[in-house]
Amino acid sequence: MVKSINMEHCSEDLRRKAVDLSQEKILISNFHGTEQESDLTEPANCNGYGRIRHFKLFTSEGWPQNPLPIEPAYKALGLPVTPMIRTQLFQIAICNWRCWYCFVPDDLRSAAPNHSRWFSAFELINLYLQEPNHPRVIVLSGGQPDLVPEWIPWMMSALRLRGLEHKTYLWSDDNLSTDFFWRFLNNNQLGTIQSFRNYGKVGCFKGFDQESFSFNTTADPSLFYKQFELMKRFVNFGIDIYAYVTLTTPSADSIEQKVRIFVDKLQEIDVNFPLRTIPLEIKVFTPIQSRIKFANKIALENQQIAVRVWQDELRNRYSKIELTKPITEVLFQKKN
Repeated sequence: MVKSINMEHCSEDLRRKAVDLSQEKILISNFHGTEQESDLTEPANCNGYGRIRHFKLFTSEGWPQNPLPIEPAYKALGLPVTPMIRTQLFQIAICNWRCWYCFVPDDLRSAAPNHSRWFSAFELINLYLQEPNHPRVIVLSGGQPDLVPEWIPWMMSALRLRGLEHKTYLWSDDNLSTDFFWRFLNNNQLGTIQSFRNYGKVGCFKGFDQESFSFNTTADPSLFYKQFELMKRFVNFGIDIYAYVTLTTPSADSIEQKVRIFVDKLQEIDVNFPLRTIPLEIKVFTPIQSRIKFANKIALENQQIAVRVWQDELRNRYSKIELTKPITEVLFQKKN
């Protein structure tokens, strides 16, 4: 049996390895010579420290469309929505989860010095601007960006100083594992985030119950519930926040009941929050192949059952008009 990771100790240790507060620098991954490089649709850019990622609206048959971050970005930039968006992605070199399905290899999640380098936000923006035909969307990813939540306001300040605040859109993801966003950001930094109009954030629920969560992350099952607490805080904070959920699970037993309870808990965040939540289909990328065991193969099959149950559950709770509304037009009711 895989031993659960000590989340608090692991998170604090990784944070120390990936942030230089005195210089306002972050440890960023280099893709050259890594397993992940072989999966890139375009060669790594920004001297190997960035990559172009294409987010696509259309997904596999039987799965909901994925409008993130397409619709939020185009709305903020005042552009018509298209089925695909080209983004500039930078990847922090640490992560505190060890999700078996992660397309990032282990050496790009553990602050490996031979695959990373220190950058300030201003240096990252300079690299971005030097690229020909650079996208108007910048993605802060990982790894887990919110182990160093300062990265977000640092990037916002750099964009403002370069006159790019209204010309670009900033998007970041979060695995909903720690309260570092609230623990380490000061009031000025929180205010910067709240006032930055062209920003959106997505948090990923790593499973729909304790069993699937622990199976996916190797974390203690009790941390499953912490995800909802953290997401509720982001909703109350007032930023443009969305969610992903991964539906891989080792067991399909009572899956209808488990998904129903999961949607109940999303509605405890806000009655409309399930409409701002997108199921992500897990696919096998190069770094994943060596991690695949029999139980993982079963989990890949079970996600197909879970996504059908998810869609049935939403149809039981919302009207056709609500289900077809653009995700950016789904408003929080704040009744809870």
